[in-house]
Amino acid sequence: MRILLDITVPHEPFNALVRDGTAGQKLGRIIDELKPEAIYFTEKDGGRGAVMIVEMSDPSSIPALAEPWFLTFNAKVQFRVVMSPADLQKAGLDDLGKKWG
Repeated sequence: MRILLDITVPHEPFNALVRDGTAGQKLGRIIDELKPEAIYFTEKDGGRGAVMIVEMSDPSSIPALAEPWFLTFNAKVQFRVVMSPADLQKAGLDDLGKKWG
């Protein structure tokens, strides 16, 4: 199952990590460990954030996806199940519409 992680990174401790030169190394370690399908860094409510897509086969994987962000950056992580257009085509919307419409 494809999961979108919506990550919000507070100014601290990230600012301190930027100042001491370890922020990039720590981000790289998380990315290398989680092996996202895609990751984009962006502004979030005036601060730092990221959006990451990962493949998750079992809900027990959630801590392994979230804890690196929590423990390294005190980040907030939200999870959303996402579908590709092909996934949506397989969902059977027409049949669901007939059943429930």
